[in-house]
Amino acid sequence: MGTHRRPRQRATGGGRARTAATITLAGAATATGLGGTGHADPQPTAAQVKATVDKLYQEAEVATEKYNGAKEKADAAERRLEDLRDEAARKEDRLNSTREALGSVAAAQYRSGGLDPAVQLALSSDPDRYLDGAAFAERAGTRQKAAVGRVRKELRDVEQLRGAARVEVASLKARRAELQRHRETVTGKLAAARRQLSRLTAEERARLGDGTGARASRAAGPREGLPSSAQAPHSRAAAAVAYAHQKLGSPYVWGATGPNAFDCSGLTQAAYRAAGVSLPRTTYAQIDAGRRVGRSELLPGDLVFFYSGISHVGIYVGDGKMIHAPNPSAPVRVAPVDEMPFAGAARVA
Repeated sequence: MGTHRRPRQRATGGGRARTAATITLAGAATATGLGGTGHADPQPTAAQVKATVDKLYQEAEVATEKYNGAKEKADAAERRLEDLRDEAARKEDRLNSTREALGSVAAAQYRSGGLDPAVQLALSSDPDRYLDGAAFAERAGTRQKAAVGRVRKELRDVEQLRGAARVEVASLKARRAELQRHRETVTGKLAAARRQLSRLTAEERARLGDGTGARASRAAGPREGLPSSAQAPHSRAAAAVAYAHQKLGSPYVWGATGPNAFDCSGLTQAAYRAAGVSLPRTTYAQIDAGRRVGRSELLPGDLVFFYSGISHVGIYVGDGKMIHAPNPSAPVRVAPVDEMPFAGAARVA
């Protein structure tokens, strides 16, 4: 009986194993033969990758401008905080000096037994100086009262400054948290764009225009490659255009304002700074930094803005072209104004 049971058990187990193996192989065949071909995502074309990357770069630029705005506000909050601290320190110094003076008077009165200065002078061994001394004592008492009043006022001022500083510290903390959120958004979008681009061959990336035109423009020299049919409205605009031209080929770095790397609004700000004009930091503010002009009125030096959210800016150079810092895939370069959705233009005075 025992000898018959053991073979049956082996046969049964082997059957299960064979059945499981058969199911596994069938499943694998289904996964590779049916699921593998039926459910695999098709490889995107180079044009599809470019469209995705362009969208990611545009979203990153929106976040970059928000980062720039938040950084501008954080920097202003830091300056206000430093000013408040400096002013509080000066008032504390004055407060301490006044307190020391009052402390000296109080100590002298204690040593003299607390007698009123007029009484002390009346009992003086020199009565001829009584009247002059009494007048001096009266003036001294008035000065002490004034000093006490100053101490009280300075105490209030110091407390007010400390309160204002606490408000600025809270504001600065919120601004820094906002900066971090925008930084994470930017870096996330740029990382996603890099992953998309890594799916392309070097040839495909070159065909999509990874800045080769910009390098050629820079190699052309300081006077070549720029339109010349239109004249800048004033010398400052001409100087801004000249600065931008000198920066052709400089890398795009988000948050950068030069002198060796730029984002879009950083380039326009630096160009006008070189011309002696102070522009705000962000595209949202720069569009209101001058007089609005229509597309048909554009002259070299005008700021040209793109997308419905005013998230990109370039500097017009004439003949329908601009110099701008496009995105991390391409350096500062000359490009047609119509390569992006036009949103408006401003002429800086």
